[in-house]
Amino acid sequence: MIHSSSSRPFQIGDMFGSQNENSDDTETVIDKEDNVFVMSNRKTKYPTLQLDLRLIKDLVVIIVSATAGGIIFSCLGQPVIVGYLLAGSLIGPGGLNLINEMVQVETFAQFGVVFLLFALGLEFSLPKLRVVGPVAVLGGVLQIALFMFLCGLTAALCGAKLSEGVFVGTFLSMSSTAVVSKFLVEKGSTNALHGQVTIGTLILQDCAVGLLFALIPVLGGSSGIFGGMMSMGRLLLVLSIFITVAYMMTWSFIPRFLKLMIQLSSQTNELYQLAAVAFCLLLAWCSDYLGLSLELGSFLAGVMISTTDFAHHTLEQVEAIRNLFAALFLASIGMLIHFKFLWNHVDILLAAVILVIIVKSIVITAVIKSFGYSIRTAFIVGLSLAQIGEFAFVLLSRASHHHLIGGKMYLLLLGTTALSLVTTPLIFKLIPVVTQLGILMRWFPSESGVQNEGKLSIPHIKTWFSPT
Repeated sequence: MIHSSSSRPFQIGDMFGSQNENSDDTETVIDKEDNVFVMSNRKTKYPTLQLDLRLIKDLVVIIVSATAGGIIFSCLGQPVIVGYLLAGSLIGPGGLNLINEMVQVETFAQFGVVFLLFALGLEFSLPKLRVVGPVAVLGGVLQIALFMFLCGLTAALCGAKLSEGVFVGTFLSMSSTAVVSKFLVEKGSTNALHGQVTIGTLILQDCAVGLLFALIPVLGGSSGIFGGMMSMGRLLLVLSIFITVAYMMTWSFIPRFLKLMIQLSSQTNELYQLAAVAFCLLLAWCSDYLGLSLELGSFLAGVMISTTDFAHHTLEQVEAIRNLFAALFLASIGMLIHFKFLWNHVDILLAAVILVIIVKSIVITAVIKSFGYSIRTAFIVGLSLAQIGEFAFVLLSRASHHHLIGGKMYLLLLGTTALSLVTTPLIFKLIPVVTQLGILMRWFPSESGVQNEGKLSIPHIKTWFSPT
């Protein structure tokens, strides 16, 4: 029980000097053996600001380290994402152990996931998907389904859990929108046929992330197949209602609200920026409260705003916030990497990366080829998407939270993803060499054949979505 001394009435003299307030209200704790303990961090009569200096120190260390890692890898021509990950692994428990209490940092870094998906929703555009029509939508869905099936079947044959195998399939199906788009822009390939197919597939994968988040709690459940189907059915019902309400708000409330914020923010964008962040967090919390996920709610919040004329302005306002928290999130993921574990399993890690690149290239090439594209175009798209994307880290973090995968599998997938991103620049440098070799060996059609393919395919793609 807790015993506190009785309080005397407030007097005018109490406003001057604080020597009595601590002595009068000494709080003690008495255990069942009558041992008396004095509370060293007892509450005072009046509210005071409390500072968590450990959290402040940890945030300073992780932000400075992530910045340094990003700068170094940017100078080396590598994705800054890998710099954030390795910076986190260096300062974490598996490295220099500068940060050993990770709960608060990981909780704070969760905002990175929320704002990443909010920005992704803001960039959502159905017209972009229409450009490459069936190969982006149907082909993208087919790729995800194939990876889930192949990994689930492999897990079942090896005696592992089917749910774990299905998750690994969804994990492997993700490719890096940020890294691949960067290289396509640098090489001027965004308007090429293989560039359009690649970007369309990436957009579909990004759109599927929200639904994959909703699938993870079902895969992580302890119920059987029937219970899992019932749980998925309830989830889809709640999801349908949630999306319906959001759709109604999109056309009735959101445009008026954003227009009002624009008018009130004529002098400064501070209020609009705060309103956008508040809307994102509110919808994320509502989604989580309904049993969906923070990530799905934040993605839907972005999609709702993307249908208005304020999408680009909103993205400009939250982009800096997203970048900061995304770096914090990726660095916090990196803190879970243990160099000793990866070094002890370096053979498995390298074999896993090579296997991922080969399998993803073959599966994606086969899917693209099945939609009537040339083997050359399909092969270039397959190699371009052969890495594991940055949103796989988000899926991996959530799967670990739901105990869907074990600790060793978590570290292996984490290391495989980081290494696959590192090898992406090398793959893009090899693509022209491999394609020229293929043309010389008559495996691929010539440049003129590919140009004719583009002229024939693009009108066909556009008419696939045109009304009859």
